[in-house]
Order: sequence, then structure tokens, then C-alpha cells
Amino acid sequence: MKILAIADTESKALWDYYQPEMLADVDLIISCGDLDPAYLEFLVTMAHCPLLYVHGNHDGRYSETPPEGCFCIEDSIFRYQGLRILGLGGSLRYKEGLCMYTEKEMRRRVSKARLKAFFKGGIDILVTHAPAGGWGDLEDPPHRGFSCFNTLLQAVKPRYMLHGHVHKNYGRIEWERIHDCGTKLVNVSGYYYLEI
Repeated sequence: MKILAIADTESKALWDYYQPEMLADVDLIISCGDLDPAYLEFLVTMAHCPLLYVHGNHDGRYSETPPEGCFCIEDSIFRYQGLRILGLGGSLRYKEGLCMYTEKEMRRRVSKARLKAFFKGGIDILVTHAPAGGWGDLEDPPHRGFSCFNTLLQAVKPRYMLHGHVHKNYGRIEWERIHDCGTKLVNVSGYYYLEI
């Protein structure tokens, strides 16, 4: 299965200069947040496959203009071709606004998600906007990750965690790394092809 994972910045290659071969063999698209709803609608139309998304910290607009034809997987497990995909969007709260959570608020969401994962027999992919605390995040308040994501990773051990939020132009960042629990963590800011 080929998955196109996207986040944070609309790719000119996938939108302005779109060529059908860019999406020809894509089986699933996963958005990790902070993307224009029109961009998601364009991709789901051109790819002819499902597009799943979580909210980024700048996606308050989705409440008024949700991306049509796409599936919001916030706080739920979506099954697709045998994969169990859990979504937990948003970032650490650094100001007032939608799609931002305190560590305590996210911990509550993680607790509920962990229970769902237990009843579904686990998860294969964790989709978030923010990274796990200490794993690809930054020290400034807007770009810190959630520590409770580490607890979830240790408990359910998904094969992959896909996130965005830390953009490629923020400096030297490892885009792929392996968590202590064995999960492959991937920052998909921009776009990233994942083969499973």
C-alpha cells in the first residue's frame, strides 16, 4: 500500500504543477493538519482514494469549511485495508484558539484513545499534528510536543506515527527516527510517501 502523508504547507508539485503520475498509485492520503481545505478537496478528487485528516493548530476554519469528501479521524480509529489508523490532532496550547490543548487535556484524549485501541486489538498508524515530547519537537512553546504521546506509543506500539507541525524550514531536523518503543516516527511536513 502506498500512502501520501501531508502537513503544514501546500506542495506546489501536488497542486499548482499537478501531474497525474504524482497520485496515480496512491492508495490512501493522510493529512496531519494545517492545510487549506481546498487543497485536501483537490487531492481527494484527483487521487480517487480516501483522504483522512486531523486538525492542526491553524485549522479552526474547518469548523465552518470542512474539506468535502474527506474523513476527519479525530479521536477515532479508522480501518482501511486492514490498517487501524488513530487520529489525535491539535498542538500544545500556547495562546487562546481552537485545536490547541494543554498537556492535561491531551492526556484525557490519549486515555480514551488507548482504551479504543485496546478494544480494536491495537493500532498500526498514529496520526497527530504535534510530535511526541522530546521526539522531533522544538523548545519554543508553540512547537513543543505532547509528553503523553510517549505514553500512548509505549502502550500500543503502532508501526508508524505520522505528524507535522515542525516545518522543514525550521532548521536541522531529523525527519525519520525510531522511538524507544520501536515505532517509526515521521515528520511529514510538506509531503511524504510511505510504503506499507
